[in-house]
Amino acid sequence: MADPTRRAILARLSRGEAGVQEIAKPFRMTLPAISKHLKVLEKAKLIRRGKDKQWRPCMLEAAPLKEVSDWVGDYRQFWEESFDRLDEYLKEIQSQDKTKEK
Repeated sequence: MADPTRRAILARLSRGEAGVQEIAKPFRMTLPAISKHLKVLEKAKLIRRGKDKQWRPCMLEAAPLKEVSDWVGDYRQFWEESFDRLDEYLKEIQSQDKTKEK
């Protein structure tokens, strides 16, 4: 998920299945390079590849993304509360600095 090309591929597949040629169109890279990205996504179980005669469509597997979203959501509240506490602490320090200046 850290790679922008893979995120773009997942975004494309969220609109429906597509073949490797179609997936590769917006990228300035070779078909073998796109295939490597697809293999990584397939290994991560984020996509699956079908087989229809000569066409091998790629399809999004959304369930693992839902799991990631749920996991991130659990930590969102923790981080928001941590940042709120940090913000309050910084305001307190700035207030003390202003008091010392007077």
